Amino acid sequence: MMRPLAIDLFCGAGGVAEGLYRAGYQPIGVDINPQKNYPFPFVQADVMNLSFAKFALAWASPPCQGYSDMQHAPGAKEHPRLIEQVRNKLIRAKVPYVIENVMGAPLVNPTVLCGCQFGLGVDGFRLERKRQFECSFPVDQPQCNDHGLPVIGVYGGHVRCRSGKFWRKGGADFPNHDKPALAKQAMGIDWMTMNEMSQAIPPAFSEHIGRAALAAARWDFHLNREAAE
Repeated sequence: MMRPLAIDLFCGAGGVAEGLYRAGYQPIGVDINPQKNYPFPFVQADVMNLSFAKFALAWASPPCQGYSDMQHAPGAKEHPRLIEQVRNKLIRAKVPYVIENVMGAPLVNPTVLCGCQFGLGVDGFRLERKRQFECSFPVDQPQCNDHGLPVIGVYGGHVRCRSGKFWRKGGADFPNHDKPALAKQAMGIDWMTMNEMSQAIPPAFSEHIGRAALAAARWDFHLNREAAE
């Protein structure tokens, strides 16, 4: 059977795409920057100039820097705030959609996911990676099971811990470890560079939401067929 097409907007190196593929979609990535490590078909283009009305699912991950806590840091650069424009474009396209961004971004009735809900991390440390997802279809929010474990963070090209003798404000790098290997294990990603992983979400997040999107599509098809009969 042919997989339904999902367009992966602002795709980066493909954390979202891998999860959508596992859920059952065929992803196609779009980004204004080249993405040599993107694991599926890729188009380099400005998202805002494209039409995506014919896709079964549109996933958008607009730049998060303009909404993150770091936007207020001294010397921070100005970054675009595109969520409202992207939302309007998705609604006009009349396709099922997801908008993903950091905590605090102005999303509508978002589902919040974190690594604790999917058992992500490394031995003795949990990956949190909390993100918001505005979805045009119902999505269950799994229970969070952190068990009080300390957090491992993958950001800024680093792998950081916040526990015991290694902890300091802002976290500290893991000493004497293969940091890329730790990051890949924690994120469930094995094809990205450290910098690419710093910008990615774990595929487990998009797989969970992709499965919900497919379930909603099947339900809509069932209702429409019943109405036609």
